[in-house]
Amino acid sequence: MGLFSRKPKTPRPLTKDSASFDSDNSHNISIGRSSNNKSVRSNTLNFNTNSRTSASSLGGLQSPLTPMTPYLPKVNLPKPPDPSLDAAGYLRSLGAVRERCKVITEKALANQLNHFDVDLDKFPDVVQFVCRIIKRDYDAPFNSIPGHGRYQHFAVGGRDRIAHLMSTFDATIDNTEKCRRLIDLFLVSVLLDAGAGTEWSFKSADSGKVYRRSEGLAIASLEMFKAGIFSGDPNNRYQVDKDGLRNLTVDQLAKGLQSRPGNEVAGLEGRSQLLLRLGDALAEKKDFFGETGRPGNMIDYLLAHPTTQASSSPIIVLPVLWNVLMSGLAPIWPSSRTAINGVSLGDAWPCAAMPQVPQRNRTTSSGSSPPTFSPFPSTTHSQAGSGATEAWEAILPFHKLTQWLTYSLMQPMQSILKIQFAGTELLTGLPEYRNGGLFVDLGVLTLKENDMERGLENYKNHSNRTGTKGVEVAPMFEPGDDVIVEWRGVTVGFLDKLCADVNVALREELAGGELTLAQLLEAGSWKGGREIAEVSRPNTKEPPILIDSDGTVF
Repeated sequence: MGLFSRKPKTPRPLTKDSASFDSDNSHNISIGRSSNNKSVRSNTLNFNTNSRTSASSLGGLQSPLTPMTPYLPKVNLPKPPDPSLDAAGYLRSLGAVRERCKVITEKALANQLNHFDVDLDKFPDVVQFVCRIIKRDYDAPFNSIPGHGRYQHFAVGGRDRIAHLMSTFDATIDNTEKCRRLIDLFLVSVLLDAGAGTEWSFKSADSGKVYRRSEGLAIASLEMFKAGIFSGDPNNRYQVDKDGLRNLTVDQLAKGLQSRPGNEVAGLEGRSQLLLRLGDALAEKKDFFGETGRPGNMIDYLLAHPTTQASSSPIIVLPVLWNVLMSGLAPIWPSSRTAINGVSLGDAWPCAAMPQVPQRNRTTSSGSSPPTFSPFPSTTHSQAGSGATEAWEAILPFHKLTQWLTYSLMQPMQSILKIQFAGTELLTGLPEYRNGGLFVDLGVLTLKENDMERGLENYKNHSNRTGTKGVEVAPMFEPGDDVIVEWRGVTVGFLDKLCADVNVALREELAGGELTLAQLLEAGSWKGGREIAEVSRPNTKEPPILIDSDGTVF
């Protein structure tokens, strides 16, 4: 079946033995050109998920409501901190991600990046490619497309494993506890969802099917959850808590992920340390996670928060959930990450294309440089563009895993407890290698020659160090390399542009509606990045630029 061959869109009946699929199957592809490159921007579509790939067609969780549902009352959102007064607080805020990435995007639109050549004449190709995928998999007006979230990975192959899990709960378990349990599961599953590598696969004990990449990690985390590996309570294995995580060993995690020689998951040690630090964070942040130290206890905090509007469907201000995840999970991120005044910023990185301050004024480093990159790249003031007056201006925040968590945790809250969220339009596209690879594989972004040579040398050194044999060679960089940081910054901005342009291209089919960014991520860009990678590198299906992952970023 060709890449754009028509696929059946009627929901398949679910059975215990519903067939799964290996998500790495390759496809044939054809690329066309679109002449329509206008932009629009708004989020007004209300939808009910009912496509063959959506949650409701599987009988389980529904995806998050779109950012501006008609019946959601206007809610004043808190502004991010003033960076001149609280630089760390600003860079850790959700609003800072899009705002700071605009600096890189503007340079990309002017073809003034340090590491990539930009060909905007190829952007319509990306728009057309994504539109064809959307039209292949969904019927117009596309209001059945679910928002991006971890739930869909659990439903790989059309089997609603979450609904099946919930059916095993005792009849005395109320909806709030059901939601707590799913938040427990989803949070751990998302934190494990960094790049798995080309060698790794997971064989499900339930079905005997083999899965890879994100779906494989989802199924593996679900089976570990069901086995009680994350629980410290002998009376309830269906939970994640501080004691269960603190007692988790690398060997247990390796066994749960089926990681072994010849089937090694990338960054196993990093993932293990991340979960151990999560246990400490759950114990420390009792306001959010309660005395028992469960992620799911955040429900009680959110519903009791003074900004939550009580009604038949409670309305939670999204920045409140964001604060729980950013502040509550702050201790889990590696200490080598960028910090300001001793405050770790998480997934935020210095970038040479951002405004730079003179060397004598740089005070952002927390005292010691990370082992793999300089906190401030050795870029001259003229190379960096306009000068900065403060060190924070050189830093690009992404918070990819935290945003992935936010997208994913809203799903059980909205489906089970009918919670609504005000301010979801603050969320950005996820700056990871599938979304970013889409723009590289389709020619919008091309790595500059000197960076390509350096990346290929890195790949050679990595292969020699790990004893792996390169099947399809690609440039490789560490997560903090300036190439990767710049690539991710451009990806955030280009996803906004892609969403606007796709809405223009599909205007007739949308019949007055618009796709949200969350729907675009789910039905177009992330899926498109994976599928074009399968065609471009059919043996490894890896992205066009490789990241030497530590298991905590991608």
